[in-house]
Amino acid sequence: MGRSVPFRIDIADEVLDDLRRRLRATRWPDAQTGPGWSQGVPLDRVRELCRHWADGYDWRATEAGLNALPQYRTEVDGLWIHHLHVRSPDPDAIPLVMTHGWPGSVMEFRKVIGALTEPAGDGPAFHVVCPSLPGYGFSDKPTSPGWGVERIGRAWVELMAGLGYERFAAQGHDWGTSVSTAIAQQDPDRVIGLHLVPPLAAPDPATFDDLTDAERRSLADLERAGQVEDGYSLEQSTRPQTVGYGLVDSPAALCAWIVEKFRAWTDWEHRTFTDDDLLDNLMLYWLPGTGASSARLYWESFKAVQQRFAGETTDEVSVPVGGTVFPKEIPRPSRRWAARRFTDLRYWSEPGLGGHFAAFEQPELFVAEVRACFRALTA
Repeated sequence: MGRSVPFRIDIADEVLDDLRRRLRATRWPDAQTGPGWSQGVPLDRVRELCRHWADGYDWRATEAGLNALPQYRTEVDGLWIHHLHVRSPDPDAIPLVMTHGWPGSVMEFRKVIGALTEPAGDGPAFHVVCPSLPGYGFSDKPTSPGWGVERIGRAWVELMAGLGYERFAAQGHDWGTSVSTAIAQQDPDRVIGLHLVPPLAAPDPATFDDLTDAERRSLADLERAGQVEDGYSLEQSTRPQTVGYGLVDSPAALCAWIVEKFRAWTDWEHRTFTDDDLLDNLMLYWLPGTGASSARLYWESFKAVQQRFAGETTDEVSVPVGGTVFPKEIPRPSRRWAARRFTDLRYWSEPGLGGHFAAFEQPELFVAEVRACFRALTA
């Protein structure tokens, strides 16, 4: 690992003024002709969010909140990686690297970091490290191909070692599940265990004559997602540069592209996040201009990752693993499907609330799941 320097966010006033100008000058399309969200984000919803973004949203409060956390940029494998690093007062705390995905950011973890670092009677405390993926947030953007999930996994091992953690645990969702799994496959001796939300494993054909009701629903939702939800991934995994021009130039386009997924992938009726929370996350794409660079991770790795949860799983993971499958998540593997790939599966939970962005949606439940998982993995 190379140099590491403290990092502080300090966005110039003129950058925020430019954002407001662009929002107010948006050239809007006509309204959708289909019902609800069937053709994408309804016009009224995007206009409402962008109006608030321009005239009501307070970035300075969010900036101050992030700057109250220990932040760094560290040179790893030729890139400067932004990360939060919050140590627990508990000397026996478990080092834990938590990895976000797309279209998320380290913003997703703000409401859980404090609770995870505090000593508690119901499970271990953690030294929490939350890196921004390469090409995301305030991490550097790769300038050449090759930064897929395996290379990111190797970079995270180097990052954690440089922070003094020779052995550590990993937690992740979305891209974070694959990055955490790659760490375990490449450096199993360094890994205390994984908490994956969810573990990625394909449906097992050997079970198709004896499916549970939950497995049938999972298969049906996978099929439905392939038909109506996967347009974004096809575009980003084949032509990320093309879509990137609009995402970097137009805040309204970025808003619609990302907010659609927070509506489609969450347990919307039970969410705890607000519109300001959504805009906080959007700012970590808008301010550093990562619409194109974040999408390129799909070009690098999505086809292989998709095969692991919707096609055929052929590899194995031998480290201790715990899985949490939230009810609005897709995919939702069953425990027996996951156990074929994760051969030391010690913890499994299927809570009644939550979706793809669990820490963002249900922070207290998420913290309880992480603690329960690592209590089981380290018993």
